[in-house]
Amino acid sequence: MITRVFSAAVVGIDATEIEIEVNTGPGEPSIIVVGLPDAAVKESKDRVIAALSNSGYRWPRKRTTVNLAPADIRKQGPSFDLPIAIGMIATDREEDLPRLSRCSVAGELALTGEVRPIKGALPLTLEARARGRKAVILPLANVREASVVQGIEVYGVKNLREAYEFLSKASELTPVISDVLEQRPQEHSFEVDFSEVKGQHQVKRAIEVAVAGGHNLLLLGPPGSGKSMLAKRIPTIMPPMSLEESIDTTKIHSVCGLLTPGEAIVRQRPFRDPHHTISDIGLLGGTSNITPGEVSLAHHGVLFLDELPEFHRSTLEVLRQPLEEGKVTISRASGTMTFPCSFMLVAAMNPCPCGYYGDPKRECRCSPGQVERYRQKISGPLLDRIDLHVEAPSVEYKELSDNVPAESSAIIRERIVNAREIQTRRFAKSRKVTCNARMSHAQLKEHCRLDDRGNELLKNAMTDLNFSARAYYRILKVARTIADLASHPVISPDHLLEALSYRNLDRNVWQ
Repeated sequence: MITRVFSAAVVGIDATEIEIEVNTGPGEPSIIVVGLPDAAVKESKDRVIAALSNSGYRWPRKRTTVNLAPADIRKQGPSFDLPIAIGMIATDREEDLPRLSRCSVAGELALTGEVRPIKGALPLTLEARARGRKAVILPLANVREASVVQGIEVYGVKNLREAYEFLSKASELTPVISDVLEQRPQEHSFEVDFSEVKGQHQVKRAIEVAVAGGHNLLLLGPPGSGKSMLAKRIPTIMPPMSLEESIDTTKIHSVCGLLTPGEAIVRQRPFRDPHHTISDIGLLGGTSNITPGEVSLAHHGVLFLDELPEFHRSTLEVLRQPLEEGKVTISRASGTMTFPCSFMLVAAMNPCPCGYYGDPKRECRCSPGQVERYRQKISGPLLDRIDLHVEAPSVEYKELSDNVPAESSAIIRERIVNAREIQTRRFAKSRKVTCNARMSHAQLKEHCRLDDRGNELLKNAMTDLNFSARAYYRILKVARTIADLASHPVISPDHLLEALSYRNLDRNVWQ
């Protein structure tokens, strides 16, 4: 007898349906797993045998072949334990399970028969629905995550016996139903707030502009000027995520196993701040299994790189494609994967190794050669892809001792949300573009028109400061965002002047 059980394998951040065939035949009692399994899948037979015995079942005492089809897709991880075990029980008993053909099953088995949580429950459920399955059976710890998917029943099981009895109609389970409206991002409370930041009014304004338009930002200044403190408060003013953005982000975090237990969906925009010792693979993703890296984990959120020149130059250079295209393509011997990575880059750096080059009160101890080598770690093409370069000077004592509370994150966020709503209406016909930073050239020509005075102003700036063509377009996008914050339909010369003031490195402020 052949028993067929449906499951799914995670490939990148999506899933592909896998049909598990269990067949017995003459020969020495053994279990053979075929269909391009990795080590974790090959080891499943030992876990399955122990789980069957400890759950009161027996495995077929014959030559048992487990085929994972299609055979040209590599099967990874322990999520095939539960469907393999169910197939073996049904084959041994020669029992036709009435619910089996309409369900997709996944779960890792403990030796006791308990079902443990798996990675990638959300993409597995999305694939099951796309294949016409009516229900999914998953570990109890994964059901909230999977229940976000509408149009399919989600059942959670604690152990192997509970799963088998449900499939054989010996018992019933209640599907977990999630209200999509309840899963929408909600207001979050943060431990930090922009009201705690003393001074730095120009920097806070630049951060507001950057977040309002989704622009990349570089903060430059001496140690202790508050660059990292400001950057870590950016999540407090980010606009709420749409349901579609939340599901996109949840898929990535799900396959990486980063969802907290019981978490149904990622509601807060990610804020990723990797250490400067991170490798190219850690930043972009890869390894032999081709998993997402930090740029993808920051999808729809912020990637913060503190002490930017301390990162390996080769590591920084791999950011060019993700910053430009909002996606990253990784090729390895095992295949090629494309991951989404539409993130806002925020970086911080000192002006020199000691940090005090150009400081009016503290002497710089670095030689001209050291300063030059330090700055050359950041290439021109990478800087060109950063929209705003802002200087964060040291804060004076008078500002530090001032007891007047600064503007709160809630007030700043309200202005940003209003600006984003303008952009949402502007790009309503485009699914890929949600903010000014992602405008195409055609959209830029339509929405970033300048009057005669503005054209003359930008022409002089391009000539005097020798901006690149990429910088030209990014200045226009930033100016469009500044106009949106002012609810102004047309970019005025004042908006353009403010956008030009945010290109500090192009203007060589420390030379």
